[in-house]
Amino acid sequence: MRNFGYSLNKSSVIDLEKADTNLAKEIAQEEPSFLYCIYCGTCTGTCTAGNFTDFNLRKIQLLVKRGQIEEIKNLLPNCMLCGKCQMACPKGVNTRHVLLILNRLVHARKI
Repeated sequence: MRNFGYSLNKSSVIDLEKADTNLAKEIAQEEPSFLYCIYCGTCTGTCTAGNFTDFNLRKIQLLVKRGQIEEIKNLLPNCMLCGKCQMACPKGVNTRHVLLILNRLVHARKI
């Protein structure tokens, strides 16, 4: 097979009908402000951990709502729970509590 300077990537299409959104529902039950997130990225922009690691709260919240929970487990330990993201959030999402709930649920499910 010849290489013509390009490669095919795996499809990134997400079938939301088949996605497991139970984790997002559980988080929203315990912390209703989770539903207010508009994915503006302010939390990620103010994140101290994000400056030194690949931690990205906006990405984590998107992955949870899309049901792509396998990728989350490796990102969670990087959060320092400093609360800067919560103070900066324009919608008042209690991101610190969301991360604590998410951490507990991920470990309980042994994902």
